[in-house]
Amino acid sequence: MTIKEDVLYTKEHEWVKVDGDIATVGISDYAQEQLGDIVYVELPEKGKVVKQMETVATIEAVKTAADVYSPVSGEVIEVNSDLENKPELINEDPYGKGWIVKLKMTNPDDVKGLLSAEDYKKLLEEQ
Repeated sequence: MTIKEDVLYTKEHEWVKVDGDIATVGISDYAQEQLGDIVYVELPEKGKVVKQMETVATIEAVKTAADVYSPVSGEVIEVNSDLENKPELINEDPYGKGWIVKLKMTNPDDVKGLLSAEDYKKLLEEQ
């Protein structure tokens, strides 16, 4: 299982990579392993505004479905349309080609409550 050092995490197993005021969001390697084979991703519309920890997307796997919560508040500026035809990209490359949405952050302080890679490792060890 991979835990990337250059992203922040939520307790719900999303990751976010911040570049200026743009936040790229996906689910962690742990989360995709727990879900199993992903068969569909319901992506938000561009322009949708979400608050921190609101549902921004839904992932359907063979076994279950799961909401993806936005780690930060912002406006959806891009969705990973490759997931419409290849949702399994999340299983194959959760931190790369399997990203889900990009947000223009409205409150940069949202990242202060997120977990570092080290904190996320500790969280997983406790589960």
